Amino acid sequence: MKKNDKELINMPFNSEEFGKLLLEENNLKEVIIEETPSVDHYDLNDKAVRVQEGRLQKKSLTSLTIICHEIGHAIQHKEDYPPLVRRTRIVEKTQWITRIGGVVLYSGLPLILATGSFGLIKICLFLVITSVLLGVFIHLITLDVEIDASFNKAMPILEKKIPAEYHAQCRDVLRAAAFTYVVGALTSFLSLRYLWLLLSRVR
Repeated sequence: MKKNDKELINMPFNSEEFGKLLLEENNLKEVIIEETPSVDHYDLNDKAVRVQEGRLQKKSLTSLTIICHEIGHAIQHKEDYPPLVRRTRIVEKTQWITRIGGVVLYSGLPLILATGSFGLIKICLFLVITSVLLGVFIHLITLDVEIDASFNKAMPILEKKIPAEYHAQCRDVLRAAAFTYVVGALTSFLSLRYLWLLLSRVR
């Protein structure tokens, strides 16, 4: 993303202007565009496309591609794209388990292991493993959502709006966005393997 984040003087629009054009063309007038100090994302509840601070005024391929990708999620939302709807429902219903698992894993588990209480350790490990499994499942669903937003929604738009000489770089940015979820899934699998080995030792 850094490689393709250089300003392109010949671009007729910046990221914000490009985003507003796409929202208008796709009849998404209720969707707003905002900056965020966190990661780029589309908020289904607020119907808001949020991109990292400093990107809206840039004419770089990264900025244009990212906002197009996030608007791809807004298009999914409008079309009730099943994996997006399913992912949202799962996250809403299971986020409390994920939070508890995270707290136990990073804060409570070392202290609980120190107590030597096998019963309590097994309960805590069960909660953590359940949380990790949910994380893996959500990452896999998210990957499907991200690939669709990138290559079925965003890329066709970019091919129409962005000069052909930049299409390969746009695909690279979209791949990078999707790859973060592959890394997330792999990390969750590695955590699951570690926890399974730990559980086996305390049986």
